[in-house]
Amino acid sequence: MEEILYFDYNSKSSVLLIFFFNAILFSCLIFIKGLHKDKRESRWLAAFIFLGGLYICPFMLGYANWYAVEGYRAFLFFIPFQQLLLIGPVFYFYNKALLYSDFQLSWKDGIHFILPALYLCYSLIVFVVDSLVLPQYYFYADGQDQDLDFWYQMAGLISMLYYLYRSLQAYKKYRKLSLQEVSFADDIAFTWIRDFNIAFTTILVLRVLFFILNPEWGEFGRKYWYYLCFSILLLYISISGYSNTLITTIKLKLRLLPSPEVPQVGVHDERPLDPNDAAALHSWKTNIIQLFASEEIFRNPNLTLTDLANLLGTNRNIVSKVINREFKMNFNDFINEKRTEAVISVLHTGVHHQVTLLGIALDCGFNSKTTFNRAFKKYTGVSPKQYISQNML
Repeated sequence: MEEILYFDYNSKSSVLLIFFFNAILFSCLIFIKGLHKDKRESRWLAAFIFLGGLYICPFMLGYANWYAVEGYRAFLFFIPFQQLLLIGPVFYFYNKALLYSDFQLSWKDGIHFILPALYLCYSLIVFVVDSLVLPQYYFYADGQDQDLDFWYQMAGLISMLYYLYRSLQAYKKYRKLSLQEVSFADDIAFTWIRDFNIAFTTILVLRVLFFILNPEWGEFGRKYWYYLCFSILLLYISISGYSNTLITTIKLKLRLLPSPEVPQVGVHDERPLDPNDAAALHSWKTNIIQLFASEEIFRNPNLTLTDLANLLGTNRNIVSKVINREFKMNFNDFINEKRTEAVISVLHTGVHHQVTLLGIALDCGFNSKTTFNRAFKKYTGVSPKQYISQNML
């Protein structure tokens, strides 16, 4: 019984053991939450944290002296704990699933899992040859764990850097799309996914720094501080990610549907707009100005580009081009400017002495205090309170 439960509890193995159990615990909690709430993104996050926990395993068990005991050493040799080529794709698809509610894996996405599958096949071949076919180790003749080989560690690092780049591009595309499509872009900016990407970036930067600054990186004992840093960041991702699954968020679909609050126009002008047709651009600009002069549609906090196009009796592409070219801004900034102008107009009536600034902002279409303050300062150059003080309102 003692041999079965063998584990050398020391300062290194014990600390990593705590982080390992936390990773497994949070991956299970997030996965269950994802099933209960039918959230695909939670399942991807659970998979990422689980892979992070497995990533710690060889070093946690190694510092517990498992490599020094024959049966335990074979266990570490033949179980591919570090799925370095799988972490990147899982990280990337979590980003995609979180950003786009209509995202689903397609057959072409299978290409991202070819390399991880090949490494699993390689691990199986190693097990069969060294454990079942040959009387002595062939692949493990040097007594070194294949998962820790330099070529595999470097391939894993390159893979994760590539998928980090892909994820940052996806977020950039999402932010650009949201600014062009909705008037509440700041409210769906997803602070969590920004922090998640920063945490993953930090992990990879530390990885590179340890390669550069630690000339004896190849020695097992020299890697502890990196794995400790990794474990701390993984715990942060686990706790923050679990908290994020409990929050109801608005996600931007690739194809936005008009808000039911805005009436639909029966006939739409679907003709494309020539961006060099100055007269047509000016004509549509006039139409937009007249619409906002007659109707305060900016007060709808969920206003979208499609909603505005419906009211104008045209398509969203035309409206987007006119706002970009004629007003020199994106849709989100354009609507927030109108809201800010409305707030300023109210301030000059003195109503802010009876009603809070936030109440005025919400009435003018803003969704939150943060968005209101940011938009107001962008438009006026000062905060709302500074504006009131400077204008003695």
